[in-house]
Amino acid sequence: MADPVAAMCEQLIKAVNVMMDAESNQRYRLEALKFCEEFKEKCPFCVPCGLQLSDKSQAAVVRHFGLQILEHVIKFQWNSMPQQDKVHLKNCTMELLKNGTYPILEEESHIKDALSRIVVEMIKREWPQHWPDMLKEMETLTSFGVVGFEHCHDTQTELVMLILLRLAEDVITFQTLPMQRRRDIQQTLTQNMDGIFTFLLTILQQHVDEYRRLAKAHCRVGIATLNTLAGYIDWVALIHITNENCHLLEILCLLLSEPELQLEAAECLLIAISRKGKLEDRKPLMLLFDDVAMHYILSAAQSADGTSITGDQYTFLKRLCQVLCALGSQLCALVGSIAEVEVPGNLNKYMEAFLAFTTHPSQFLRSSTLTTWGNVFRHEVLSKDPVIVQMAIKYLKATTTNLVKTGFPSKNDSPACEYARVDFDSDEDFNAFFNSFRAQQGEVIRPACKIAPLEAFQVAGEWLQYQINTPLDTGNCMSKSGEGFCSVLSPSVVQWDAMTFFTESVMGQLFKILDKEKLPVDQGMELLQAVVNYETRDPLILSCVLSNLSTLFPFILHQPQFLPKVFYKLFPSITFEIVEESKAPRTRAVKNVRRHACSSITKMCRDYPDFMMPCFDMLYMQVKKLFANELLLTQMEKSALMEALVLLSNQFKDYSKQKAFLEEHMASVTARWLSGEMRSVLWDPASFLAFVGTDQVINEPGSEDQMGINRSRISFCVYTILGVVKRARWPTDLEEAKAGGFVVGYTSAGLPIYRNPCTEPLLALLPNLLALIRTHNSLYLPENQARLSETFKRAYDVMDVEKNLILAIPQPVLDVYDSPVYKSSLERMQGFFCTLYDNCYHVLGNAGPALQQDFYTIEGLAEKLLGSALIHLEHVPDHRLRPLLHILCKIQVTQEMLEERLVRLVTREVLDLLSELHA
Repeated sequence: MADPVAAMCEQLIKAVNVMMDAESNQRYRLEALKFCEEFKEKCPFCVPCGLQLSDKSQAAVVRHFGLQILEHVIKFQWNSMPQQDKVHLKNCTMELLKNGTYPILEEESHIKDALSRIVVEMIKREWPQHWPDMLKEMETLTSFGVVGFEHCHDTQTELVMLILLRLAEDVITFQTLPMQRRRDIQQTLTQNMDGIFTFLLTILQQHVDEYRRLAKAHCRVGIATLNTLAGYIDWVALIHITNENCHLLEILCLLLSEPELQLEAAECLLIAISRKGKLEDRKPLMLLFDDVAMHYILSAAQSADGTSITGDQYTFLKRLCQVLCALGSQLCALVGSIAEVEVPGNLNKYMEAFLAFTTHPSQFLRSSTLTTWGNVFRHEVLSKDPVIVQMAIKYLKATTTNLVKTGFPSKNDSPACEYARVDFDSDEDFNAFFNSFRAQQGEVIRPACKIAPLEAFQVAGEWLQYQINTPLDTGNCMSKSGEGFCSVLSPSVVQWDAMTFFTESVMGQLFKILDKEKLPVDQGMELLQAVVNYETRDPLILSCVLSNLSTLFPFILHQPQFLPKVFYKLFPSITFEIVEESKAPRTRAVKNVRRHACSSITKMCRDYPDFMMPCFDMLYMQVKKLFANELLLTQMEKSALMEALVLLSNQFKDYSKQKAFLEEHMASVTARWLSGEMRSVLWDPASFLAFVGTDQVINEPGSEDQMGINRSRISFCVYTILGVVKRARWPTDLEEAKAGGFVVGYTSAGLPIYRNPCTEPLLALLPNLLALIRTHNSLYLPENQARLSETFKRAYDVMDVEKNLILAIPQPVLDVYDSPVYKSSLERMQGFFCTLYDNCYHVLGNAGPALQQDFYTIEGLAEKLLGSALIHLEHVPDHRLRPLLHILCKIQVTQEMLEERLVRLVTREVLDLLSELHA
């Protein structure tokens, strides 16, 4: 039989060489592959051929194929093999483990991997029933050659580690065998786990000691042993990990200082510390806070400061950071729990190690620490510990650096850039990451402020004062707005932006946490004065200045005489321009300044209406002056200022006076909205399309100016209606409401029935609003779509910015804030239809809560809704139906708060249709 085996082996060797030769013809390669596969399936000489080809005298590719043959036999022919053949193959395989490989540093890794797979496949079929001594044989293999042989065979030990690791993976992780066999093997592994762990720790200790004497072979065994441990630590009982006073974890901590073993040691440590389970079982993990373990962890962490990213060092730092985070999670879970764990004495050392990662140049490492910082700062017990109080202050100071957006991979202006090139593919990736990173920092700053509020205020104040006193640095990026202006990536903008975010996060907590008498009013007013006095024409910086003005505004409640100075700062910003009388489109930065100023006034009137009320007349006069020029403000800016006035009018607490103001306030809008021209436009789709300009073919931008004004006037009317219906309300105090004439009766349950001072003017405007909604829905009919010119064929499509938002496509990091915002005619038209459609439904959605019974008792309301908001829905595209459903469902919700007799006034037909659409 030897001759046929030898002949077949010769053919197989030729076939393998053909397959592996890059120069082989494709047809020959396929024929060779077919020959080899048919051999494995049909040839009776598989075992002898496999053993002969696996001999270490053969080439590596041939040996690997020989081992594959043996693996195939075990996988697919084992159950049909005679017992003596099984024993023979097992014995031959063990002989291969003993003598069939080269020394550890010479042997190919794929040969070792293939040989270990063969053994594991036999174990899965024979152990423990037919191979009870398997573990003892493996242990014997690791000592093979130590006594009585000239050379110590470290390869055998590495092979045993690979076998044990693959066994755990197949049985526990991937579960690649039948359930009953898996249970048998897992149960036997569990029963023998004490011995397995003792064996693994002995091997690890022995080879680590040898490795320290510069024997590289022992390093390979150490790595293999650590990898094997990682395969078991994840699922074995915690007692095996914490046995002998956490001896395993202590060894792993020691290995953190060994450059060639530290990564694998950190991996094992991470898996061990991340284990869940009963708190009592996890209690021994607190031994990692003892002196020895913490010393090695701290030493490894401190080496992170300024470490280069060569080799695996950066990967190791990431794992070590994860180890510290996992340790922090265990700390938060155990301290103050039923496990009765005290705050560890070495808490300061741990926090210093953690802080080393928070101040590391790598933005990724910094971000990895945030969850743990937040958990510690929010912990009921730890947050009160003096160590954590001091760490909160250090963290806040570190955040002033971490919030600064630096480290773009395409640049070299920061130590973080080198690490960013490893972690991010592009500037866009980094920008998306950093935006999330900054938001996370805000979530951690807030609990840190609760721990040390005055210190946080001091840090914020010093940073603000520093920025105010530092000359502007525009950097190398020239702004397109003109010479001397900053771009979004200019050093000054980056610093102002970070400081503003920090100040907002701190001040937002300060006023919630501290009692009024403990607030640092004098220092706060000093900062506010400095912000008001700071002058700049740079729109990016001015936007940050306005943010800080809003943030510090609550301090003014203690010194009301300072309020006029705030207004003198805000009002010029409402009409801010870089170049006066310029007809070019405004830049995004300029638009942000103007909107910011308007929003600041609205926010002040919303949050501090009583305080702002004495300034009502002055504010009203200023708004009238601004509105005198129709083109001075955008519709959004006008809307914000009108909302501010409506919010303050709620403080009249006099129904008649507030109603008179609202009628005067809305007089120009009411006149235009109810005019004959507007009625003809709003009630007829063809007239509407012609009025807004969608039937025009645009060749010259200037030719659409008149139509742009028409669209602007419609938008302003709807914005005004929406602002009033959202903001006008009766007093929350019942006695004040009664005294002011807002209460008109009581329900059968004794609840007051209020009237809204905006009811009459709004009800007068409602028919034309419903007509506009009906007309808008009619625009999707085929005959009206045909009226669109070639320029505006896609006027009803989803805007690109909405598509990017839905698809989570990040906006480019390009310096676009100082570029004029040029929109095409189509983009402007799409924006008009989208905003107008949504705002109309927002008016309807807010009408119920605002007008209550006066809305639901409108004669024929159900028919009016069916004939406007719910008409032609079969033609309305899905992206328009979504906001319709979300907004209109408020109507149904509001009805549940009213009396049943009012609910019946809106027919079930409307509600059923809404429910059907929503489903």
